[in-house]
Amino acid sequence: MLGVHGNNGAETHVLLIECADEKGLVHKITGALFRNNHNIVANAEFVDSATRKFFMRTEFSGALEKGKLLKELESILPKGSEIKIKIAEERKKRIVVFATKEHHCLGDLLLRNFSGDLNAEILAVISNRNDLKNLTEKFGVKYFFIGDEGKPTEKHEAEILSALKPLNPDFIVLAKYMKVFSGGFVSKYAGRVVNIHHSFLPAFAGANPYNQAFERGVKIIGATAHFITKNLDAGPIIVQGTIPVDHSYSSADLSSAGKEIERTVLAKALKLVFEDRVFVSGNKTVIFG
Repeated sequence: MLGVHGNNGAETHVLLIECADEKGLVHKITGALFRNNHNIVANAEFVDSATRKFFMRTEFSGALEKGKLLKELESILPKGSEIKIKIAEERKKRIVVFATKEHHCLGDLLLRNFSGDLNAEILAVISNRNDLKNLTEKFGVKYFFIGDEGKPTEKHEAEILSALKPLNPDFIVLAKYMKVFSGGFVSKYAGRVVNIHHSFLPAFAGANPYNQAFERGVKIIGATAHFITKNLDAGPIIVQGTIPVDHSYSSADLSSAGKEIERTVLAKALKLVFEDRVFVSGNKTVIFG
């Protein structure tokens, strides 16, 4: 599993800190790790000058007493600091993938999951159609068909939540899931739902972005992986990518060409998220690649 072992083969843990900026923070944090007999394997920090917030991601090894280290860090860092320690055995994420009809993003994730390249375990696929059942079950992954036709949003989402409850995923991945969630659903999984949108946001948000792009005569098309929020296609952006196109492309050509960039962008974003490299700060992200 990527990032779980240091150069000497020892298991590594990840320390994530977000707090108000002040002098000496790096010294304080690394000192606490030293006093707890930990070795720093990798470290990165950033100060947002606009908000005066400090962000730090540290990979470290050594026998861990999580409670003891947390208590010491809380005592030396500014009040209100967000401190997370991801121990080695918690590093592999548990995810549920949502999809509708298009197979390219789901198929890519299923293959990565099968080959162990995802740093996550796909617990199940949930869909509002039955088109992808055979593909999913070929990889030995559970498939839940939860249809939405003729159902009020509240009833449909209640059925989804019922399926999700025993799975208890760390993250939900929307791999071309063509249905908008209510604000109530989003709030239950805030900061834990990653979506792939088939345009370079904020351009062409909402439905049929390739048709919008065709009508506008764009010379590049793109894809955006982002966390979802109550505002449609307006959540914190994780990864974006583009490819060139020209006047000869029809709307269908744009859609076909966009599938590869959608797969690539989603995979890159999930790698960052699953390796605990992404901080959400307001409607932006701080990413330590």
